[in-house]
Amino acid sequence: MDRERRQHHRQGPSTLGGSAAAAGPVRAKKGIEHPKDEGLGRSRGGLTTKIHMACDGKGRPLSIVVTSGQTHESSQLAAVLDAISVPRRTAGCPRNRPDRLIADRGYSYPSSRRLLRSRKIPHMIPERSDQRERRFERPPVFDSDVYARRNVAEPCVNKLKQWRGIATRYEKRALNYRVAVVIAALMTWLAM
Repeated sequence: MDRERRQHHRQGPSTLGGSAAAAGPVRAKKGIEHPKDEGLGRSRGGLTTKIHMACDGKGRPLSIVVTSGQTHESSQLAAVLDAISVPRRTAGCPRNRPDRLIADRGYSYPSSRRLLRSRKIPHMIPERSDQRERRFERPPVFDSDVYARRNVAEPCVNKLKQWRGIATRYEKRALNYRVAVVIAALMTWLAM
C-alpha cells in the first residue's frame, strides 16, 4: 500500500496526458475521410440534426441538405437551391432553377431575398413583424392564395418522418444519414 502511494506522488509525465513528443508520430487512419461536422448540433432538445429540403408542387422531395440542429434555415438556402436537379423531358441539361419558391418566415431575410433575386427566382415569403417595423422601403409583394400552396411541403416531411431511422437518426455519420433520407425520398417518388 505504501509503495502504491509513493508511485502516485512521483514526479514525471502523467500516464494519461503524456507529452506529444514521447507518444511518437500520429498516423492518419486508413479508409474514408469523414468530415468534422457530422450533422449533430445542440438545440433545445439536445443533440439534433436538421433536414433542409425543397419539394415540388406535388410534395415530392427535390433536394436534401443535412446539417446540425442549430443551423438556421436561411443560411442553407443556397445549398438547397444548388442541389436541385430536375431532368428535362427533352434533351438538354437538367433544370436547377425552380419556377417559384414559396417559403416560411424563416427565410424572410434580406440575404435570402437578394439570393433569390440574383438567381431570378420569383418568391413568396411572408414578412416578419419585426421587419415590418424597421422597413424603410416598399413592402415585398405577398399573395396569400399562392402562399397557401406551401402546405405541400408539410406532408412531404411527414412522409419522411414515418421512417423510424430518419425520425430518430440511428446512423452515426452524417453521410449515412443523408443516404437514408435520400432512399426514403426515392420511395416517396416511387409511391406517387
